[in-house]
Amino acid sequence: MRARPDEKPLPSRRLPVSESRPRRVLRLLATLTVLGAVAGAVAWILPEHLRAAAPAGKPPPPRVSRAAVEEGRSIVKLGPAERRQIGVETVTLRSTRHREERQAYGAVLDLARVTDLTNSYASARAQLMTAQARLEVSRSAYQRAKALGPYATAVQVESAEGTFRTDDASLAAAESQLRTLAATAQQEWGPVLGRAIVERSALVTGLIERARFLVQVTLPPGESVGQPPVTAYAELPPQSARVPLDYVSPATRTDQRIQGLSYFYTVAGDSGFLPGMSSLVFVPSAKSVSGVAVPEDAIVHWQGGAWFYRSVGPDAFARHPLDTGGPMSDDSFVVAGLPDETEIVLRGAQALLSEEMKSQLRVSGDDD
Repeated sequence: MRARPDEKPLPSRRLPVSESRPRRVLRLLATLTVLGAVAGAVAWILPEHLRAAAPAGKPPPPRVSRAAVEEGRSIVKLGPAERRQIGVETVTLRSTRHREERQAYGAVLDLARVTDLTNSYASARAQLMTAQARLEVSRSAYQRAKALGPYATAVQVESAEGTFRTDDASLAAAESQLRTLAATAQQEWGPVLGRAIVERSALVTGLIERARFLVQVTLPPGESVGQPPVTAYAELPPQSARVPLDYVSPATRTDQRIQGLSYFYTVAGDSGFLPGMSSLVFVPSAKSVSGVAVPEDAIVHWQGGAWFYRSVGPDAFARHPLDTGGPMSDDSFVVAGLPDETEIVLRGAQALLSEEMKSQLRVSGDDD
């Protein structure tokens, strides 16, 4: 049956087919993706305390605090395994008597003057020997001229006598010059170094050849050590390594900057010191003090003070203040008032301080 020309065809009706299902799945996945992105953005925008309150898959691990405040002091607790992990080493020290060290100031001297005096004395001694030899010759010539009697003219006798008298005066001048140089050496450097200059001994030879250097050690004003010790110790900057000094004699002058008692010591030429350098020097005294000798390696510095850690119980350590102006002995600080046997942290004190500070930061954060 044909349709008439004025009639419009009816629209065809399409039934759902299997090809339209993948499109619905894709639209569903796209919708889920957008929702997930929105949820993530909202979670990122939320404040941290709201995000922490939101349920999560796994609860965060509890924070482990190694420090706590007990009896008004901060205690750091570490077991043996934890101490090994962060490098903490302890040592048990006994309270006993120690020979106190006085802090002094050392200056390595320029020895050009010692060299000049040594050379001048050697030259004056050679001149003296020359004058002695000339005098012997001229004396013999004068005696022969007088012995000739009438066979020698008056001019010959007078000439021989004049030479003899001149050589005698030259000898006296050479002897005077030698005595003056010896007195100058002793006046400038003391009897020990002065005699060494005159005799050109091994002490002065080593100084001239720079095998050793001369160090002037000056105590603070008003302090003394009694009999000067045979050995003192200088700190070599910047490592602060201790270098032994050998005693020579009391110094003939003080350091004008310090105005204290001074002594001469020598230091090895290969120790790292050079003329013109200054250093702290520790001079043992006759006085002894009681306490625990805490070595410098155990000291930590914080807030302008010095501290060390000591054991206050099983696996527990507390920070103890240290007076750096107190007595010292053998490169250690002598601390009084500690138990007869005290376990201190020899290495790793800085790690304990870090643990203590982290605990304080956590407490202040929780209070906020």
